[in-house]
Amino acid sequence: MTERYEAVVVGGGAAGLSAALVLGRARRRTLVVDAGEPRNAPSAHMQGYLSRDGMSPAEFLAAGREEIARYGVELVRDRVVDATRDGDFTVRLAGGGAVLARHLVVATGLKDELPPVPGLAERFGRDVVHCPYCHGWEVRDRATGVLATSALSVHQALMVTQWSKDVRLFLHQVPEAELTDDDRRRLVTAGVEVVPGEVAEVLAEDDRLTGVRLTGGAPGRGAVHEREVLYVAPRAVPRNGLFVRLGAALRETPFGSYPVTDERGSTSVPGLWAAGNASGFAEQVVNAASRGYRAGAAINGELLFADLDAGAQV
Repeated sequence: MTERYEAVVVGGGAAGLSAALVLGRARRRTLVVDAGEPRNAPSAHMQGYLSRDGMSPAEFLAAGREEIARYGVELVRDRVVDATRDGDFTVRLAGGGAVLARHLVVATGLKDELPPVPGLAERFGRDVVHCPYCHGWEVRDRATGVLATSALSVHQALMVTQWSKDVRLFLHQVPEAELTDDDRRRLVTAGVEVVPGEVAEVLAEDDRLTGVRLTGGAPGRGAVHEREVLYVAPRAVPRNGLFVRLGAALRETPFGSYPVTDERGSTSVPGLWAAGNASGFAEQVVNAASRGYRAGAAINGELLFADLDAGAQV
């Protein structure tokens, strides 16, 4: 017999665990399916979460798993490969079998794709970083570079000057002609040095970033810019496959396709919810937990009134 849950949560990050915690405390039979691939796994610490500032992501998630277990929430290490809806949701797992869910919370987050620059991925989450709010304090006042991945990287470089006054914007594959007059004026005012040319590799020595080498001349002979920190904006790849399979309305953004939701996280498909980075690009850990909490509380209310209305019709 196929197990039936009041809610199945896909993804065991901050958003998914938060939704599961609320549902467990509301005495709802809940299952979390987690593939164990958190977006912030490369980072040693997470910042900006009140009372958890500096905590490691792994420690944070372990604490969350312990908390949901207190309320009877089940958790399986598996991957959801498909879902269909015919009244209940049928959720199929990579490990075999399926479960039924009255409500389905998708908190699968997104994947960061880094530019294919040699040496970049190896240092990501340490001295190659993406978010000044996440990492700016820890790398403050160091010689800083910003690797341009699009015209939006100008904004990133300007933001970084709040944490360092020694900032160089490496245009990489962004044509200098794409910089607007406002871009140039602001960069000059902020003291950001603009460096044309493509970055050939990220340099490191003794397990620390030492600079970037530009292309040009013989291999390995391009100009070297000494830097201690490098910011980069990865390409966001939303894990939106379940929304597509279930026919949820999507909205296009510069950072990928995300489901259309209301303020609670409800999508265009009844009973289907989005939380955390599955619902938008810019959800930090604390925001993701908040989105999960809202979804969990809303689901409990919908289950309650659906059952009350069904009982009234008998």
